[in-house]
Amino acid sequence: MTRRDLGWIALVMMIWGFNFSMIKMGVTDVDPLLMVAARFGLAVFPIIFFIPKPDVPWKYLVGYGLAFGVGVWGMASWSISAGVSSGMASVLLQSKVLLSIVIGVLVYRETVGRAKAFGSMLALAGLVVAVTGTEGNVTLSGLVLILIATCSWLAANMIVKQAKVTRVFAFNVWGMLFAPLPLVGLSIGLNGTEVLSQAYQAWDMKTSIAVLFQAYPTTLFGYWLWNRMMLKYPMSTVAPLSLLVPVFGLLSGWLIYDEALSGIQIAASAIFLAGTLLITAPAGWMVRFRKARPCEGDAVTSG
Repeated sequence: MTRRDLGWIALVMMIWGFNFSMIKMGVTDVDPLLMVAARFGLAVFPIIFFIPKPDVPWKYLVGYGLAFGVGVWGMASWSISAGVSSGMASVLLQSKVLLSIVIGVLVYRETVGRAKAFGSMLALAGLVVAVTGTEGNVTLSGLVLILIATCSWLAANMIVKQAKVTRVFAFNVWGMLFAPLPLVGLSIGLNGTEVLSQAYQAWDMKTSIAVLFQAYPTTLFGYWLWNRMMLKYPMSTVAPLSLLVPVFGLLSGWLIYDEALSGIQIAASAIFLAGTLLITAPAGWMVRFRKARPCEGDAVTSG
């Protein structure tokens, strides 16, 4: 991977990490489901008029919109308003990697090597300790919502795989078309129609900045560039870099909201990310690493 492309990916990871703080900014006064509806509404219009519909059945687009828009970001945003800190939300959402292992084994009959098995156990241990070692930055209701978001992410990925998508960015845009109305409907169903007037009265410049950040840098630019890099380089090269997202998520939560982690949570988050790295690392990397290292007694020369 070139340094330029690595820099672009790092920029997107920073945007996606800081996005969790922007979510917190947006849900402070406005219902989270309505905020996410506004995010996807802005992300879809007017760009959808310039992107041809991908050649897939409508059911996949509808399913993706519900899973990705309502399931992932609706629930993740709601979890932050329900008491999960923005930094911990970015970490907990990475548990989708663990669930993907389970789905791969149970549904697709995939085999798990020793490195991935060890990484899974490491990540699971770190995740459990990070949640149980909470100091008020993870609530039970928020944890349930973030787990729903995690399962929804896997559902969205399975829809993409089932649809045999070739134009991923177009699929994202057209799928997101089906997110805003269900989000608004769910918000009204849970809170009544008065939630609309409350959102209108509470909407301010901070909310607008939060929604615009989520719609354009995070959604359109971020996914466009990520998809380009996934096509340009092997998945095993690009995917592990997504672990920078919770790093930037924790950093932004600390910088913007002074969110603090306990010492146990810091260690647990590091263990969790290390385990996730083992899961997402390319197969056979440990063998290649050992071969690349000089053995004891070997002469190492330079020049």
